[in-house]
Amino acid sequence: MKLISEKKKKVLLNITPLVDVTLILIIFFVITSTFLEQPGIKLELPKTQTSDLQRIEKAVIIVSKDSKIFFRNKEISLQELPPILKDAMQESMDKSLIVSADKVVHHGLIVSIMDIARQSGVQKLVVSTEPE
Repeated sequence: MKLISEKKKKVLLNITPLVDVTLILIIFFVITSTFLEQPGIKLELPKTQTSDLQRIEKAVIIVSKDSKIFFRNKEISLQELPPILKDAMQESMDKSLIVSADKVVHHGLIVSIMDIARQSGVQKLVVSTEPE
């Protein structure tokens, strides 16, 4: 009498779909991530304990340590700023402005720029800082 023995089934783990999904996710995140474009003007930003990184697709005003004002890499005066900002805010979808000023710049100049920005239609004003 011969007993019929059951054949043992081999368990195979197919990881091909897992690899496919992982590669698709990596490609998706690489394509959708944003790259921060830094201006060519050397600044030493003030330090903060808390800072939120934000996606930047906004208008940026740069104030150098010698109080020169730059907008879109062109030097402008404080008197030229209102019409330039009004034009930029008409083109902008979120009406936001980033003020990036060196930490030694006089406080009054930054307040003047912020006041002009509000009068020019800026709805969101962000001041650039650097984490410590």
